[in-house]
Amino acid sequence: MTNDEISKLSFEDALKYLQKIVEELENGNVELEKSIELYETGAKLREHCEDKLKVAEKKISKISLSKDGKASVNDIE
Repeated sequence: MTNDEISKLSFEDALKYLQKIVEELENGNVELEKSIELYETGAKLREHCEDKLKVAEKKISKISLSKDGKASVNDIE
């Protein structure tokens, strides 16, 4: 899987693919070269997921509730 393909994945899809890789590696029935390739792809997927989470956290941190319970978005960074 290329970096470009990974960058187009949603968080959920990337996480599913990462879970599949972990299962394959834990199973232990993968040849060494394939294991290395899977590990490298897994590392890229993990980084992609972390980046997506950081963006989500940043968006959430901008949301505030007023005393009457109404949500507003603060554009101040």
